[in-house]
Amino acid sequence: MAQTTSRDRQTSLYGNSYKNASTRQNMGTTARIQSQPSRRQSGSYVYGNTAQKLDVQREMEQQPRRVLSNTTRKNRDKARHMSLGYVVFLVAVMCVAGYVLIHYIQLQADITTATQRIASQERELNNLRVANDEELSRITSSVDMEEVKRVAIGVLGMVYPEEGQIITYSNEGQDYVRKVSGSN
Repeated sequence: MAQTTSRDRQTSLYGNSYKNASTRQNMGTTARIQSQPSRRQSGSYVYGNTAQKLDVQREMEQQPRRVLSNTTRKNRDKARHMSLGYVVFLVAVMCVAGYVLIHYIQLQADITTATQRIASQERELNNLRVANDEELSRITSSVDMEEVKRVAIGVLGMVYPEEGQIITYSNEGQDYVRKVSGSN
């Protein structure tokens, strides 16, 4: 049995016509480039994923330069030159833009500082509210209402009101009450 090398296999592929796609895919890149004429010469498709290297720079150097008209040359020269007034205008615009940007950044910094200060004060307010609620509940729980009633009646002489001493009145939307009759 004779051994075949990859070179022999490629050679056998050259002799065969492209009967199916698998034969084309199995053929090496070198074989494809060698077997197919270049695209420029014949206009046919070149199989493979390699692009031909073109010497574009040499081609551009060999092409004759177009002669520019006087008007075109003058317009390009004008475009290259900047007058003193235009330069001063550009500098002024840059200064104004710089001032606006710096002022904007300072405002952003002030807003950030104010936001942090407000958050700090809100935390302090919440802490004070919590402390106030805790103190109120401590005071409320420490007061014995029976002791207060005993001291008020026994020591200070408080008495409950009798039948005729309780007077009810209706407040018709006024903020204060005036005593009209002089009886006590």
